[in-house]
Amino acid sequence: MLDLENPEFWVAVAFVIFMGVVWYAGAFKALASGIDGRSARIRTELEEAQRLRQEAEQLLAEYKQKRSAAESEAAAIVQHAKTEAAELAAEAEKRMQEFVARRTKIAEAKIAQAEAQALADVRAAAADTAVRAAERILTETVKGKTAEDLISSAIKDVKTRLG
Repeated sequence: MLDLENPEFWVAVAFVIFMGVVWYAGAFKALASGIDGRSARIRTELEEAQRLRQEAEQLLAEYKQKRSAAESEAAAIVQHAKTEAAELAAEAEKRMQEFVARRTKIAEAKIAQAEAQALADVRAAAADTAVRAAERILTETVKGKTAEDLISSAIKDVKTRLG
C-alpha cells in the first residue's frame, strides 16, 4: 500500500504538483516555442551557410577559369616574345653579315688602291732614277751644246712615255 511516511513518495507527489504548476503556467509552451525558435534560427543559419558555400564554390570556379585564361594568355605572350626575339636575332645576324661584307669590300678596295699607289710610286721612282742615270751617262760621255740638247730631249721623251 501507500506508505505516507516514505520520503520518496512525497518527492514524487511534489514533482507531479510542480509539473502541473509549470504546465498550467505555460512554461512547456514557452519552452517548446523557444526550442522551435532556436531550431528555426539554426535552420536559417544553415541555409545561409549553404548559400554562402555555393557562392564561394561559384567564385572559386570563376577564379580558376580566370587563372587558366591568364596562364594561357601569359604562355601566348611568352611564345610571341620568343618568336619576336628569334626574328630579331636572325635580322641582327643578317645585318652583321652584311656589315662584315661591306667592310671587307672597303678593305679590299683600300688594299687595291694602296697596291696601285705603291706601283705608281715605284714606277715614278724608277723613272726618276732612269732619268738621273741617263743624265749622268750623257753628261759624262757627251759634252757641249749637243749634250745639253740631247739630254733635254731625252728627259722630255722619258717623261712623256712614263707620265
